[in-house]
Amino acid sequence: MDVVQFNFPTRILFGAGASQRLVPVLQEQGKQRVLFVTDRALAGLDFFQTLVKNAQDSGLNVAVFSEFSGNPVESQVVAGAAACKAHGADALVAIGGGAALDVGKAIALMAHHPGELFDYEDDKPDGRPVDQPIPFIVAIPTTSGTGSEVGRSSVISDDKTHVKRIIFSPRLLAPIVLADPELTFALPPHITAATGMDAISHCVEAFVSKGFHPLCDGIALEGVHLAAGSLLQCYREPKHLSSRRDMMAASLMGAVAFQKGLGVTHSCAHALSAVCDIHHGLANALMLAACMRFNASVVPDRLARLAVAAGAGSTPDDFVAWLESLTQSLNVPANLRAAGVSETQIGALTEIAVNDVCHPCNPRAVSREDFEALFRAAL
Repeated sequence: MDVVQFNFPTRILFGAGASQRLVPVLQEQGKQRVLFVTDRALAGLDFFQTLVKNAQDSGLNVAVFSEFSGNPVESQVVAGAAACKAHGADALVAIGGGAALDVGKAIALMAHHPGELFDYEDDKPDGRPVDQPIPFIVAIPTTSGTGSEVGRSSVISDDKTHVKRIIFSPRLLAPIVLADPELTFALPPHITAATGMDAISHCVEAFVSKGFHPLCDGIALEGVHLAAGSLLQCYREPKHLSSRRDMMAASLMGAVAFQKGLGVTHSCAHALSAVCDIHHGLANALMLAACMRFNASVVPDRLARLAVAAGAGSTPDDFVAWLESLTQSLNVPANLRAAGVSETQIGALTEIAVNDVCHPCNPRAVSREDFEALFRAAL
């Protein structure tokens, strides 16, 4: 497959080898001083070192910030913003999974904006406006999960509480994305599984969430269809290009679709990441089937349509059964206990989940008692 260009809404160069278009993209924009942002693990990999060297060899002034890993926190963004200012960066290249891309966008925001990062938190009553210059952002995903490369938000955890906070502005949307499925070839199988389930959860929750948004609904259904036909193949045969391509497309589509809203699964997952430090995609995988069973009584028609899109049948039960079978085939832990969660943590999990911003969009109202019951059932 050749590299193709989408504009939806940002400019996306999509296909094997798309990442090699980085230098021409920076040159056509007239950029001179480039900050690469990635996590510690990716910073040492050959493909990243090659991208940096190519930029240097082209005459660009290059610096690298990679002082973060896992679920990134505010202090790491502060350090990155300082590095961005010190370098005088006029462009920022964010490379990696959702965490690295989120850190990159947050660094770009704080490069020229006053105050603290969480002054710009979404829906904060007295939040500061995003009205200062933002360095040109190039987003290069290396996983097929969050779709952060086409998102307008950045999710960063509080250093002390580890609660995830959402920074949102349309100006955080990267002007260009280089979506190269070959960069996902080296992902360990468990990361392929977790990130793939993250992409599926975005499509599923967007489709069942409240509100009228047929554009997002159509994108979400096709995202489920693509993921259903490719995720297991990616897991079993990591260098299967057409499957990696379809999963990367499904990830992009999930992130576009969830501007409609998410739901109870993500509220549970955010709590699991905060309290138990569980990877966000894995947390979604652990909760998605149970949460869709919870929703089945109010949106049976939606779950039936998802079953058809996944090629799994035509009823809500068929869809939930498909989710359970898929996670089993991906060797996702059988329950929360197997993932290291204990019964003593249910209170803390429930407290964070009930205060999370995602579940108000869920098609079925979720009470504190409902969250506690969902966590207990998932143990």
